[in-house]
Amino acid sequence: DIEKLPFILPNNSFNGPVSELVSSAKSDWDAYETSWGFANFPLLSKEYRDATLETTYDVLRAHWQSMTDGMQALEEKNNRIFIDAYDLQDELTPEVPLKEITLTCNPHYRYSRAKDWDHDDYEEALWEDTIKELLSYAVGCMFGRYSLDSPGLILANQGETLQDYLARVPEPTFMPDDDNVIPILDGNRFSDDITQRFRDFLRVTFGEGHFVENLEFIEEALGKDIRKYFLKDFYSDHVKRYKTRPIYWQFSSPKGYFNALIYIHRYRSDTVSIVLNNYLREFKARLQADIKSLEAATLDPSSSDREKTKAGKEIDNTRKALHDIGSYESEILFPLAEQQIDIDLDDGVKQNYPKFGEALKKVTGLSAK
Repeated sequence: DIEKLPFILPNNSFNGPVSELVSSAKSDWDAYETSWGFANFPLLSKEYRDATLETTYDVLRAHWQSMTDGMQALEEKNNRIFIDAYDLQDELTPEVPLKEITLTCNPHYRYSRAKDWDHDDYEEALWEDTIKELLSYAVGCMFGRYSLDSPGLILANQGETLQDYLARVPEPTFMPDDDNVIPILDGNRFSDDITQRFRDFLRVTFGEGHFVENLEFIEEALGKDIRKYFLKDFYSDHVKRYKTRPIYWQFSSPKGYFNALIYIHRYRSDTVSIVLNNYLREFKARLQADIKSLEAATLDPSSSDREKTKAGKEIDNTRKALHDIGSYESEILFPLAEQQIDIDLDDGVKQNYPKFGEALKKVTGLSAK
């Protein structure tokens, strides 16, 4: 039936612009980690690399603007071809609004639902999201899903290990986490703490010389301290990015005093036990030691009243944390660890996530039913 419709085929000048448009759209789509064709995060590409993260972003942003302008020009060229072919000069105009240039790197399209935004609003939103995508990619490198040394996915099959990673990347520039558990805490309690690991990642990718400047650029884009972002916002952003089917799962105590991420493709039946014994119980022991130290400070005659008051408040907060993780340990995590749960990723996140019940941070819209 389609072949029966009257159709005027423009001359060959139509083919070139179409090929360029398809190429630009594919390049844009593959620049984001949710694409099957994702290879490298563009902000880390040598093609755009400059002295600092800020200037690198400026170079990349200029490239994105060039892509957007180029696509707009090509779409308008195509419109002119068809307008001329069908003699529609009095009916149509070739112009295409910027918000209809369907590239994710085009903020006017990406945030087209925003109301009353000016140019700066669009630019700030794109800057913030690009930095969040950098953090997401960094976490992928922490787990071995990605590597700075090899494009595309590295560990993406169920049950793969660090040894599988090293078989593909024998001398990694940035080493993934060894036990597939990365704590997210309000303080640097572990050597593989997510904030510390990101700081290491930033030093590896952009060097020590501009580290402070680069970190400030990141925190300015986020509007908050990097630790606070990981603690409060990272997981919700991850869930949104993967459309309520997260690939990193966050173990969280009821009040959020304890949090730890795992990567489901590296999950093993003893992973919950590792979270329990190597992290939660160790964190609990360190908090108990903190209370003893703080109590000693309140009894020290050399401590000022102000110091004693501060120590008293810290004791109260630490006891709240201990109560939170104590109940989480005894009522939720320990019984779960004893079960040695197996998962089958072929069943999907929707079937597997609920198996862990209240041990994992709740994801609205994710249910086995």
